[in-house]
Amino acid sequence: MSANQAGPARIRLLLADDHPVVRAGLSGMLAAEDDLEVVGEAADGAEACALAAALRPDVVLMDLRMPGTDGATATARLSRELPEVRVLILTTYDTDADILRAVEAGATGYLLKDTPRRELADAVRAAARGETVLAPAAAASLLNRVRTPAPAPAPAVLLTARETQVLALVARGRTNADIGRELFIGEATVKTHLIRVFTKLDVDDRTAAVTAAMRLGLLPQP
Repeated sequence: MSANQAGPARIRLLLADDHPVVRAGLSGMLAAEDDLEVVGEAADGAEACALAAALRPDVVLMDLRMPGTDGATATARLSRELPEVRVLILTTYDTDADILRAVEAGATGYLLKDTPRRELADAVRAAARGETVLAPAAAASLLNRVRTPAPAPAPAVLLTARETQVLALVARGRTNADIGRELFIGEATVKTHLIRVFTKLDVDDRTAAVTAAMRLGLLPQP
């Protein structure tokens, strides 16, 4: 195949789950997508970190509760040692403590294992782009969990109505394209709003922006 006939770059995935049947199911389901490639499988967090260092995947699909090194601990290690590798939590657990621990560890997103195939594939693509991906139940739990009172925000961290709308949709797991369609604005405009939000909240990514805004009371309750 010539260079001009080559297809788009594939997103390289590492699966981390202690159940072989789950890994096999995920591998078969995701490998069916033309732009996704499963390059490795791990049975626990320690193995996931070792394989990630060797294989340098774009995204790690990480279960939370595994024997030995659990998913949150492995996520924190990957965030420190391989920050370019995105970690997308895929689990059956949706408790407040699990969700908050995973987000604080540096996970790009948090999905449940009953997520439909198409939504899971789209979430992997969004995670590879560095976008926050939260299942609705996880987003609601995260909002309810962040209860630390904060003083009234100074004018420097007040968000405009549009910035608040954009960030609220990010918190509900919407991609930039989704937000643009919902608000009838261009995707480039969505990115501009997010850059301004990052500057105001003094953060570097979408997940940190959502968490900071919730702690400051800048996002509406679900």
